[in-house]
Amino acid sequence: MLLKLLSVLAVFALASPLAAQQVAAPPASAQTAPSAAPAPQAIDPSGAETAKGAKAAVAVGVHDLSPWAMFRNADIIVQLVMLGLAFASLVTWTVAIAKTMELTASQRRLKNALKHISESRSLSEAQLALGKKDTVLSVLLAAAMKEGRMSVGISSDAGIKERAASSFSEIMRAEARRIRFGMGALATIGATSPFVGLFGTVWGIMNSFIGISKSQTTNLAVVAPGIAEALLATAIGLVAAIPAVIIYNHFARVTKTYMEYVNRASGAAGRLLSRDLDRTQHGIPHSRAAE
Repeated sequence: MLLKLLSVLAVFALASPLAAQQVAAPPASAQTAPSAAPAPQAIDPSGAETAKGAKAAVAVGVHDLSPWAMFRNADIIVQLVMLGLAFASLVTWTVAIAKTMELTASQRRLKNALKHISESRSLSEAQLALGKKDTVLSVLLAAAMKEGRMSVGISSDAGIKERAASSFSEIMRAEARRIRFGMGALATIGATSPFVGLFGTVWGIMNSFIGISKSQTTNLAVVAPGIAEALLATAIGLVAAIPAVIIYNHFARVTKTYMEYVNRASGAAGRLLSRDLDRTQHGIPHSRAAE
């Protein structure tokens, strides 16, 4: 009996682990089950075109849109337009600096000369007061003295004054031409530079459209560089034109002020000549300084 009881217990002991293994088996099999296949991803039909446009954009250097890079990549005609406009801008600033120095110096000398002769009683005294100063007033006084010497023996003072006034007018016209020299270039640059820049822009945009048709893509990264290069020509044209117009208007005002001083100098020379003629007519001798 004891042996039978031991054998039954041994059978139960062996059966228990097997049952436990059978119960745990389903979770293990569930873990080792193959995973579900991933869902297919949608294919973007425009991906190929986008990649193509990006490669083309890198090829043309779209990432370098500095003014120098755009100038180098521009068409030869557009480059010539840009160079011409840059030269026009250089001319503008050269004329501006030169005319500023010239007008300032001329106006200062003429104002000082008018002060020096304000107390002069004759042409000779005025010339002595000026000395060797090179001004338009010195030229006017010399013209008046010359006309007085050439008209010795002529009794009509009106004729002498008329001839002197004619000489003064010629001197003033010559002075106006001298002082306005270079302002015509400013007017031309200010009037034509925007249109020259516009021509470069139109030419550049035409080339951009031709490039679009050849590349068969409308990607903005490919189109933008050509259009930017074309618009740069217009920008340079405005940079050349705007300062030229402003500087021209400024010099027009300054020149007008200077010519008013020239008119005053002409009037002063005419008055001194008239005094000398009146003294001669009445037999009043000039002072030793006047002689």
